[in-house]
Amino acid sequence: MNARKIPDIIIGRLPVYLRALQRMSDLGLKTTSSQELGEQVGISAAQIRKDVSQFGEFGKQGTGYSIEYLIEKLREILKVNRIWDVVVVGAGDMGHALANYQAFHNRGFRVVAIFDNDKSKVGAPIGKFSVEDAENLAERIRELGVKIVMLTVPASAAQSVADLAIQAGVKAILNYAPVSLNVPGNVKVQYIDPSAHLQRMTYYL
Repeated sequence: MNARKIPDIIIGRLPVYLRALQRMSDLGLKTTSSQELGEQVGISAAQIRKDVSQFGEFGKQGTGYSIEYLIEKLREILKVNRIWDVVVVGAGDMGHALANYQAFHNRGFRVVAIFDNDKSKVGAPIGKFSVEDAENLAERIRELGVKIVMLTVPASAAQSVADLAIQAGVKAILNYAPVSLNVPGNVKVQYIDPSAHLQRMTYYL
């Protein structure tokens, strides 16, 4: 299975399925159907079957899916059957929230450091972390072996921070800054812009 051949829109739905399956498992359920899973996530049963079948046959006609098995397989596909270390850059309100977000670990991620270029913030405690100086960002990324960063910096700083992180070996960026980044083809960027999502919703109001 070549990840490059799977449409990104399908990859984007897999974490939604995984989250719903985990909820079912927490409730003590053992099996589910594409119909039941579809009702949980608001996606048609046919679409779920099509998405999942891109990666193999994980269910049986008439008996549905083993929830634990499908969770295991989706975690393997998404490569979250391990823990990924993540660095947060930007110690503002969003950076605080991300550094303290407890649910990351259950989803395969662990924040290991938070950085800022504001000298008045360097050394300040955020949960179990002390804010580190952004001047040391590249060195620390290499030292920690981190491949993922979350950017919560102003739009004006996002590209320069991204460039620095990529030079240090980062391969994936979750960008909260309201700006598009120019990155090499082997670096994946996801954008989280609450204003854009709100604007998308207000179209329907």
